[in-house]
Amino acid sequence: MENSLCKQVLSVSTKFLVIAVISQTMGFVNVTPAYDEHSTRVYNVGVLMASRLNSPFDLERCGPAVDLALAEVNDFLSVHNVKLRKVQGSYPSCSGSAAPGLAADMHFRANVIAFIGPACAFALEPVAKLAAYWNTPIITGMGDQPPSEEELSVTSGILGRINKWKNESSGIFKDKSKYPTLTRMSYCQCRLRLVFSSIFKEFGWSHVALILDRSDLFSWTVGKNLEYGLRKEGLLKFVRELDGNSEDESYHYYLRDASMYARVLILSVRGTLVRKFMLAAHDLEMTRGDWAFLDVEIFQGAYWGDHDWQVDDEDDAIARKAYEALLRVSLLQPTSPRFQDFADTVRQRAQTDYNYSFSEGEEVNFFIGAFYDGVYLLGMALNETLSEDGDITDGISITRRMWDRDFIGITGHVRIDDNGDRDADYSILDLDPITGRFEVVAHYLGLNREYSPVAGKKIHWPGGREGPPADVPECGFLGNDPSCTSRTEAYTFVAYTSLALVVFLLVAVTAICVLYRHLRVSADLNNMSWRIRPEELLLEIGKPFSSKINLHQAIAEVNIDESNEENIIKSTLFLQNFGLEQRIRRGSQFSCESLPPTTVFTTVGIYKGERVAIKKVTKKKVVDVTKKLLWEIKQVRDVTSENTVRFIGACLCSPSPTVLILTEYCPRGSLKDVLENEAIKLDWNFRMSLIHDIVKGMSYLHASEVSAHGKLRSCNCLIDGRFVLKISDFGLKTLTTPSDLIMDDNYYTKLLWIAPELLSLTVTPGSAATQKGDVYSFAIILEEIVVRGGPYESVKSFMTSQEIVGRVAASETPSFRPEVTPKDCPPDILSLMEKCWNEIPEERPTFHAIRETIRGIMKGYCENLMDDLLRRMEQYANNLEALVEEKTEQLSLEKRRSEELLYQVLPRQVACQLMAGELVQPEQFECVTIYFSDIVGFTALCAQSTPMEVVDFLNDLYSTFDRIIEFYDVYKVETIGDAYMVVSGLPERNGNEHVREIALMALAILDSVRSFTIMHKQNAQLSVRIGVHSGPVCAGVVGQKMPHYCLFGDTVNTASRMESSGLPLRIHISEATKCILDKFGTFDLELRGEVELKGKGRVTSYWLRGCSEPDLRPPTPKYRKHSVSTPDNNLNPLIFPPNNTNGAKANNNTFINLSELQQTV
Repeated sequence: MENSLCKQVLSVSTKFLVIAVISQTMGFVNVTPAYDEHSTRVYNVGVLMASRLNSPFDLERCGPAVDLALAEVNDFLSVHNVKLRKVQGSYPSCSGSAAPGLAADMHFRANVIAFIGPACAFALEPVAKLAAYWNTPIITGMGDQPPSEEELSVTSGILGRINKWKNESSGIFKDKSKYPTLTRMSYCQCRLRLVFSSIFKEFGWSHVALILDRSDLFSWTVGKNLEYGLRKEGLLKFVRELDGNSEDESYHYYLRDASMYARVLILSVRGTLVRKFMLAAHDLEMTRGDWAFLDVEIFQGAYWGDHDWQVDDEDDAIARKAYEALLRVSLLQPTSPRFQDFADTVRQRAQTDYNYSFSEGEEVNFFIGAFYDGVYLLGMALNETLSEDGDITDGISITRRMWDRDFIGITGHVRIDDNGDRDADYSILDLDPITGRFEVVAHYLGLNREYSPVAGKKIHWPGGREGPPADVPECGFLGNDPSCTSRTEAYTFVAYTSLALVVFLLVAVTAICVLYRHLRVSADLNNMSWRIRPEELLLEIGKPFSSKINLHQAIAEVNIDESNEENIIKSTLFLQNFGLEQRIRRGSQFSCESLPPTTVFTTVGIYKGERVAIKKVTKKKVVDVTKKLLWEIKQVRDVTSENTVRFIGACLCSPSPTVLILTEYCPRGSLKDVLENEAIKLDWNFRMSLIHDIVKGMSYLHASEVSAHGKLRSCNCLIDGRFVLKISDFGLKTLTTPSDLIMDDNYYTKLLWIAPELLSLTVTPGSAATQKGDVYSFAIILEEIVVRGGPYESVKSFMTSQEIVGRVAASETPSFRPEVTPKDCPPDILSLMEKCWNEIPEERPTFHAIRETIRGIMKGYCENLMDDLLRRMEQYANNLEALVEEKTEQLSLEKRRSEELLYQVLPRQVACQLMAGELVQPEQFECVTIYFSDIVGFTALCAQSTPMEVVDFLNDLYSTFDRIIEFYDVYKVETIGDAYMVVSGLPERNGNEHVREIALMALAILDSVRSFTIMHKQNAQLSVRIGVHSGPVCAGVVGQKMPHYCLFGDTVNTASRMESSGLPLRIHISEATKCILDKFGTFDLELRGEVELKGKGRVTSYWLRGCSEPDLRPPTPKYRKHSVSTPDNNLNPLIFPPNNTNGAKANNNTFINLSELQQTV
């Protein structure tokens, strides 16, 4: 072992000697720039990093960041006609054996003007010394980290002892007299003492203990730096070292020793030992809030060891509980949008340029960003030097420009001190007892060197404590303070005696109260008057009530036949908004499942002669009447405030899992609907009345056994017939919790009212309810009333509900809240709103305090507000009911007419998409068949006829064609002049049937043309040319004004040329069409030969003569003006199918503008 270590030391020493001899022999290299093809001066920059070491600073991870930074630096150096070029070198292990040689190659052969890297200390140390000798700047994104396993294995040798001694001081690179050209962009272990000092100052701790692991070099050097710094400040009272590799260490022993000197303990040990210490602390009952523990985890990753409490063993639950007493110090991980974009680019470049893929969940760590900032800092120094006509090869000068300055880098605010080291930022993390994850609760900012808590976050001190443990226990660390001992003895007798008496009295009084309450609660719970049988409930005909104040009801008329002895309501109740059609019998049992789930509309029923609102809830299984359910029902039955909706009962439709909840009927709808109804004038008298009602209702609810609402939203604030606002949808979690969770936009919209501290606990809206959360929800409703819109109205146009919820949950600084300006509302309302949505729940007022505030504000408004509002709203309702009913009917009629007209010019599915405001995406069809025809001699016929005669003639002819194509699976494209175009195979694909359908249709049209009579020239024989071709096309909507659904592709042009090169009364088909028709074997085809087609050359074509079964071809009926649309019964069933199965598809669509096609043909 010693021989190998000596050989290693000798090898490294020999390399240094060789490099030194070469440097002395060659002297300093005269750096002469190269020139590229643009006469730009090119200087080389050496990049030295470990490769494939699986460390967080490997070349494969950091290389893309260096490339990105060099590209940005070259952008602003281009004004000086200067460019930096990367010279890259990598080494296989984090040692000092290979890096110096690579650095020498770069210096003597590539004339580099600066070094980027190495990162690890063992490689950086010799390179930094050589760079100092060569007067070359060297920038590293690391430079202070634990060595690899290779170095750890030689800790007992000479090299290990040397490096161990260097790290035990303030860091081997702190002394810049040895490394005058070195700049470190990451962190310095020597600054960790400042982080811990800021924590101790924040919590008033001055007695600190330290335990460090001498078997782990990183833990050892961190511990030694902390020992040196904290002793200097007088904070450190106890230090113990242990061997983390030994199985004989007693962690309980170390903790007991430390507890005699301090209640605050720093664990500078590897991650696995942290867990063992915390488990031992739990055994010693030191994790109940009287002790505080701290450790260091630079950032999460396997390279630094596992610091997690969870290792999937039987102690996980205990470890999680114990870790609540642990605070963790880590480097601040950047989270800005700029850094996220940078991280995405690094991942992409690592894959493409370095053949490395970041693993799932692996972050682009801080050190990668530090290398980017280092190159950028070098670029700024070079830019300043060039601007002043300085020498950019003067390493000392360039280095001094990089020191003692700050700038905004990719990792945030970067501060480089006058010693060339970065004042890094750190995060202080605390374990969230709910999620079991460490979350950032504070920061240490290197710029001002202060502890800065995160707004809205607080440390979860164990044992239910509200603050940190005391620095010194009341009776001292050993509990032997004389002042405590004497008082304890005197108090003991009095305490025991008093305790016994108090316990006796409490037991007696409690027993009596519990017995009385038990008897009363049992009586209330056994009262089943709330349970309603289905036959007791009637649906009110024609009253599916809308929360739009009955202004948009759409129901069928109801006729009652009194002569019916069964008293059947004969009319069919068609609930258009529910899709429900059924007959209702008085006194008969109806199906609970027939009722729809309520959303905007609520079903109205009659129960014991009173109108009630019915809410349907469908559960996964039948609801059992449990004690919990009875207790919830008792709670809501006891709520009897004027400003809360009264619970009437529930119908458990056993054996169906459906539940019907009956509550008080509020005909005026919800607050949300009032705010959306622009016909209602909302002055501040009206608004203050609504606000006052909400506060009264919530104040009563919070004082009741319900305690908290949890789902307070504007749509749950209902308005009755007297314009009194009532709170609804509270309590009854067992009945109202939905069975299936659908996380759609509606789900996230409901979360807009949820307080940020409850978002992480909310599975379904309302599942987590607190009184402070209700106050936050009230603030969002206030914003809705003020701006007369929805929640977060000002950002809804460019942010989705999910994005808004994400920003609220992130607890940003300042907090993300709705935008309300002072001009929107009185100052008192704005101030109240801001207090209610405070990020810290404890700082929000209670509803009792809010009610007092509202009372003071209400003094300036009308006291007879309700009577005034009642008269005004009744007048609005009476006037608008009749007007809206009339206008609604007219609008419905015109809408149906417009839709029918639109369906005649566009495909139905396309028309529906356009009416919905959606973008119609173009679609590719692999194979369709297109039919073209035109009239032979049409120009001469037009010259011999009047315009009206031509119009009548074309109308007669194309009406005949239209009636024929109704029987085929085809779409009429368009008619322009004498051109007629039809396609089959789109927009609905039909396999190869499109060829057969077009062929049969063409034969039918040709038969009808032969017998067609031109009314104003009855002796003239009409002739048409027909062309058919099959092939691929693309279809899509063109234009926004008068949009056309058009076809594009060479198939359209080829079909048109088949028609133009055909003969009168003949069907001219292409070879592509012929090949598909041959598969059917029922068509008579004739080879025409080769014809010249424009743009195609000579192609082979065919004539379609008819079907292969001529006996089934009856004579085609002659055209008759005003004839019916169906063909005679004796027509060929192959050409005229007996059943019109495709007629609904015809004449409803346009696909191509023929005038444009004729211009291209």
